[in-house]
Amino acid sequence: MLTMARTRLIDASHLQLSQEGRFTSTYNAIHAAALAALRWHGYRSENRYIVFQSLEHTLAWPASQWRVLDVAHQKRNLAEYEGFLEIEESAIAELRLLAEKLIADVNELINACDTYARNARD
Repeated sequence: MLTMARTRLIDASHLQLSQEGRFTSTYNAIHAAALAALRWHGYRSENRYIVFQSLEHTLAWPASQWRVLDVAHQKRNLAEYEGFLEIEESAIAELRLLAEKLIADVNELINACDTYARNARD
């Protein structure tokens, strides 16, 4: 999941994509990373909004961060189900920064636990 998140974030950096394409790629990167954190803790969810809301518990993200992702989820739903997406370039940039932080935090979670497990075996 984390590899997919990184790939989607790279896709989102291509300026030749439309705003909608960059938003969608960024959103998908965020979802994949958040899902990786949830699954690492042994949980699954079929509801995308729960994946974002659980970041408070899986990565200790404050509500001020995961709520931005929840708003992005609502925009994504409007685009997917209603065919309407109104997104500012600044919002995409903010989501990209959060995506980078999220990917880094999930990576840190995974690496910290791998290190702990290796040290426990030694």
